[in-house]
Amino acid sequence: MEKVGVVFGGSRGIGKAVAQLMAQKGYRLAIAGRDLEVAKAAARDLGGNHLALRCDVANEQDIQNAFEEMEKKLGRVNFLVNAAGINRDALLLRTKTEDMVSQLHTNLLGSMLTCKAALKNMIQQQGGSIVNIGSVVGLKGNPGQCAYSASKGGLVGFSRSLAKEVARKKIRVNVIAPEYLRWRNSRNTAFQSHWVPISNSCVLQLLKKCRGLVCFLS
Repeated sequence: MEKVGVVFGGSRGIGKAVAQLMAQKGYRLAIAGRDLEVAKAAARDLGGNHLALRCDVANEQDIQNAFEEMEKKLGRVNFLVNAAGINRDALLLRTKTEDMVSQLHTNLLGSMLTCKAALKNMIQQQGGSIVNIGSVVGLKGNPGQCAYSASKGGLVGFSRSLAKEVARKKIRVNVIAPEYLRWRNSRNTAFQSHWVPISNSCVLQLLKKCRGLVCFLS
C-alpha cells in the first residue's frame, strides 16, 4: 500500500514538524491549512512532490473538497493527522460565545469531520491510521482556558470511541496530549503570569518528541 498522508494544520507548529518527519519516511503528503500560501511554503520546504491545500476544518464542504483533490492528485489517504487548532483564552465570564463556538468547531468538530471523510477510504482499504493532536490542558484543565480545555478533552473522548468503532476494520485511532505551547493562533495575554518560560531548545525537543510519537503511531 502506497503511503499517502494528510496533515491538517501542517503548515506550522506540531503539524509542520510531523510533516517534515513523515516526508523523510517516504510519505506523499498533503499539507492543509487555512492560509494557502503558508501551506504551499511548508509543502515546498519538504521537497519532493507534495500537495498544498486551503482548508478550514470548521467547514465541511472545504474538507470534502480537500479529500477529493487529494484522491485525485495523491491517491487514497491512509494516514490522517489532525493538528489544526485555535485558542481564544479568557475567563469564562469574559469569553464571547462566538469564541467558544469557534474553538469547538475547529478543535473538536473539525477533527470529527476530517476523520469521517478519511474513514470512507480507509474502510475500503481495510486499514489506516489516524492521530489527533490534543493537549494536556484537555486532561488537566487550566484557568482561562475553559473552552479550549473542553474542545481538547472532547477530542480525547471522541478518539477513544472512534478507535473502538473501527478497530475491526484494522484502522487505528490515537490521540496525543503534548504540553501547552504558544503559537501564532494563541491570543492568551491575560494569563502570562501562569506560564512557565519555555526556551527554544525545550520547544524543539518537544516538537521532536511529538513528531516521533505521531510517526510511530502511523
